[in-house]
Amino acid sequence: METKLTLKLDQAVIKSAKKYAENNNRSLSKLVEDFFKNLSSENIREEEYPPLIKKLSGIISENDLKKLSKDDDRVKYILREKA
Repeated sequence: METKLTLKLDQAVIKSAKKYAENNNRSLSKLVEDFFKNLSSENIREEEYPPLIKKLSGIISENDLKKLSKDDDRVKYILREKA
């Protein structure tokens, strides 16, 4: 069940968040919902993912993620082993 939530935030923060959401093909509501979901499950999943994955979490949209392949230079860069 979805419920409306009212937040009071700095106008510049709201503008920036809306732009981020638009650039990532997501709604601002979805970003906020995901943020709160991650807060509540962070302790449970903390050990599941390596630090790099945690750092990159949320940066790539689902649509972009589906388009990536191991032949993509960005993926090769992320997956490369440290020399």
